[in-house]
Amino acid sequence: MKQKILVILLLLAITVAACTTAAPEEAAPAESGGEISAADYTAPEPGLAPVALNPGAQASCAAVGFEGGAAKIAYMPPATEFNYYQAIGAGIEDLAGELGVETFMLAPQSGSDIEGQMGMIQDVLTQDVDAIILSTHDEGAAAPLVKQAVDAGIAVIIVNSDIPNFPTPVNGVVGYSQRKGTYKEGMYAIGEAGGVAKVGVLEGLPGYHSTERIGGYLDAFADFPGMEVVASLPTEWNVETGNTAMMDLLQANPEIEVVVTANDYISIGAARAAEALGREDVIIYGNDGDTTGLEDISAGRWHATVNTTPYLMGQVALNVAMDCLNKVYPGGWTETPTVIVDATNVDDYLCHPENLYPEPSELYSCVSE
Repeated sequence: MKQKILVILLLLAITVAACTTAAPEEAAPAESGGEISAADYTAPEPGLAPVALNPGAQASCAAVGFEGGAAKIAYMPPATEFNYYQAIGAGIEDLAGELGVETFMLAPQSGSDIEGQMGMIQDVLTQDVDAIILSTHDEGAAAPLVKQAVDAGIAVIIVNSDIPNFPTPVNGVVGYSQRKGTYKEGMYAIGEAGGVAKVGVLEGLPGYHSTERIGGYLDAFADFPGMEVVASLPTEWNVETGNTAMMDLLQANPEIEVVVTANDYISIGAARAAEALGREDVIIYGNDGDTTGLEDISAGRWHATVNTTPYLMGQVALNVAMDCLNKVYPGGWTETPTVIVDATNVDDYLCHPENLYPEPSELYSCVSE
């Protein structure tokens, strides 16, 4: 009888031990909050692995309100006047068709119409969207509306940026390293000039984007005293103000030999001004990878740009937005690639119209293929 009792007690002990060890394994998923870790996340190509935002700048994708089904996503660039943002939108739209996602673009015509963009964001907050892919020229003005969106469970992905500390927490950031890109081009310009040149600067509207892009050039020039910045003027990011600023720049400072700009539209306008003044000798550097800018470089109208592949950036942004809605994006900044493009390699990009918006005005043959 005693042996039977001992056997029963032993079996009970084994059963209790098994139940005790199983409990932590069942609880483990709940402890993670359902969020994927950065180490386990594979970024959508050609994006790189996400880099953490500054403390307090990250909104959790686990808190978004999307519960499945057909997602509705608003793409909100700062203006429709820039083909660059149309290219990002084309990347978003083409991929959305493949994924079965509803997307729409809403933006003011002018990049300086900050009030107009804020009104549109307010409208979108009433349209039952699941996510907003946003780019703005005024982060401070947009921040209260972004906070409303995030608090309402709408995922907000900032695109065409690398800002690590948007004024209010956001779910993700997608874009190229602006300062790193123009630093790389600044070093290229130094090499082309032999380290000695009188330099003019054409900025964008005051704000994070202009500060970072112009800052990259200035960081490069800082170690080369021969690269003397003679004057710096603001623009409104577009061709018209780039043209006017370049006219003023060269007329007031005819000794300028090199001009660096915050985007390709400024460079396009600057090149037209230089031509009108008979100053085709001035070397102009841009930033974006806009189709018209690439064609200008191919035609020899100006020198080089930082190609930021906007069409592909749009596709990465949409993939990140969907990953966030599906609660598998760990947060952070997903970097997209850049490359310096000049006359030696520009046709290798123009010969792939499927990756450009709008398409080039003519057919180009790939040089290296």
